[in-house]
Amino acid sequence: MDIVKEVLEKQQKDLQKYKPITVEKPLEPTIDIGHLLVSDPNYFDEEKLKENREQYVLDVTRDNVQLLINSVWELPTERVEESIVAKLPGPRTVLPRARKLPVPKPLTKWQEFAQAKGIKKRARDKKVYDEVLEKWVPTYGYQRFKAEKERDWVLDVPQNDPYRDMFKEKRDLRIERVAKNEVARMKNIARAKKIATPRTGFVGPDSASAKQLITASNVVKASTASVGVFQESLPNEKQARGIGVKELIPGEKRKKKASTLTGEKRRNIEIVNKVLNKKPKIDIERAISLQKAEARAAREAADDDGDDGERRKKGGKKSKGFSRKKPKGGQGKRNHSKRSVGRKRR
Repeated sequence: MDIVKEVLEKQQKDLQKYKPITVEKPLEPTIDIGHLLVSDPNYFDEEKLKENREQYVLDVTRDNVQLLINSVWELPTERVEESIVAKLPGPRTVLPRARKLPVPKPLTKWQEFAQAKGIKKRARDKKVYDEVLEKWVPTYGYQRFKAEKERDWVLDVPQNDPYRDMFKEKRDLRIERVAKNEVARMKNIARAKKIATPRTGFVGPDSASAKQLITASNVVKASTASVGVFQESLPNEKQARGIGVKELIPGEKRKKKASTLTGEKRRNIEIVNKVLNKKPKIDIERAISLQKAEARAAREAADDDGDDGERRKKGGKKSKGFSRKKPKGGQGKRNHSKRSVGRKRR
């Protein structure tokens, strides 16, 4: 009988370790199997929560997870590589987005014209054959520029103007094309943001308001390599404000950085590690100089003690440290032709 009793007690203890898979609650939780999400609308038991908060929260979480697992096992299953896999249905709960919905990029003026006329973009070849250089050169990129420089190593100069710099004119034309493309890009951005811009490229006092002139001056100031940091400010200069100004000013757009949760977490961990692993800086040169000064002071103190003992033995009194005579002067005799440099100190 004792053996049977021990077996029954052991079995009872084993059953207490594992709770049943059936869970009963006053209000049925909402289960979204597509998201593996459980929403429990039941209230907390305040008495159990005050007695042992951690155990009570653990029990509630265990019951909700058990309900979710029961719902998963009710789904149709299949075997994939010696594993049983359940087919999850589509999600029902609409989760909020962390960011706004992506907006399609607005078409440029040329893209709208090509779409209206039915013009299709043709893929250009990456390389074309240059008959002058007699080799294949890239269609675009820095290698294309090198090929043009190699091909146009000499240019014709007009006869009526022999001092005309054709290379400078070619370089100015290239810079002008780049500036024209930049103006077109800025106009496309302004048109997409529905910002009124003057018809001409130059914003003058006749075709623009004071607000547009301030915006144009801020754009020009920020269009430098230093983002306008080293630009001199004009007298009574004002900062441009309004909708679409940040997109127009290159400096504001360049300073803006997209922050993500992963990047923020990585930066915080780097800051914490830097603070915790910070070690005091050791100035080796200063430590050596202090050690030398202490050693020098110890030697001088030892020399003073030895000299005092010898002086007391010889004369009975402490003699002066400097017993030699002062150097004599010129004794009234002075050579006026020779420049005097003064007496040397010892």
